[in-house]
Amino acid sequence: MRLQEQFRLAMRTKNYSLQTERAYWSWVRHYIRFNGMRHPASIGSAEISRFLTYLVMKRHVAVNTQQQALSALVFLYKKVLNREDLVIDDWLPAKRRKRLPVVFSRHEAVSVIAHLQGTPLLAALLMYGAGLRLIETLRLRVKDVDFERHEITVREGKGGKDRITLLPQKSIPLLQAHIERSRILHEEALASGVEFVHLPGALARKYPNAGKTLAWQYLFASHQLSVDPLSGNRGRHHIQARSIQKAVRQAIQKAGIHKHASCHTFRHSFATHLLEGGYDIRTVQELLGHANVNTTMIYTHVLNKGGRGVHSPVDAFQTPGTLPPEG
Repeated sequence: MRLQEQFRLAMRTKNYSLQTERAYWSWVRHYIRFNGMRHPASIGSAEISRFLTYLVMKRHVAVNTQQQALSALVFLYKKVLNREDLVIDDWLPAKRRKRLPVVFSRHEAVSVIAHLQGTPLLAALLMYGAGLRLIETLRLRVKDVDFERHEITVREGKGGKDRITLLPQKSIPLLQAHIERSRILHEEALASGVEFVHLPGALARKYPNAGKTLAWQYLFASHQLSVDPLSGNRGRHHIQARSIQKAVRQAIQKAGIHKHASCHTFRHSFATHLLEGGYDIRTVQELLGHANVNTTMIYTHVLNKGGRGVHSPVDAFQTPGTLPPEG
């Protein structure tokens, strides 16, 4: 069996996502090319250390990028090549730089949303109104929205964790319209004999008839049927992330905002504006799904207080544009 097939089998046995599988395999390929196309089984920890150091010294990658490369190679050697005794040391770790998140002001967030419509508008309302990541938004199923309790359940979020967050009131009419659209698409698919919908992990075996029900259909369902790359079955997946990303980029430009902002800026703004509104940091931590409150603490550094609430001495001038008298 070829190495890529062994790697794919091991990843899917461990229930890793397709996104992670592709990212990890790209690092394995990079590692193999870096070592002159030698098979990983013929090399080991010394070559891994040199590769990780190269990523920092020559490629100038961030710490999270280097960590992902390390995780991919550790998985390759320990789970595919059965090198459980592998020890990786003497490599240069990337420096973890402290970067503050880009945050919209309340006015900026409203301005961007005002330039959106349809599906991108609903996605933005959920990212800003509920603190969802873009991929979490697109993976929502009909059953994950509870209109009576005003809750959204996020399944298989970052780190494989589930969490509950709030349902923004302003998103309800659009959500109901999207559910109706998903219902129509689902009924059309059933009429044509298509009953498959992708389920994560072992849920496909646990709920073999899930594809026949509306509850398991994606809220952001694609108009087109596609072939699931994991099972080979034909069904309906969610829309592509790039369609939302493109719409948000255009809305940011139309709003005249010159920050390095993206879809994820809505999530940062959600957390910051809740803290500004007086909500305690533990509540915000739970809504965001952070495992550690220290991760949430970063938003306390970007609260709208203008330099920690300190008033600049230049603002004490009586008349704008003039200097105080000397002496």
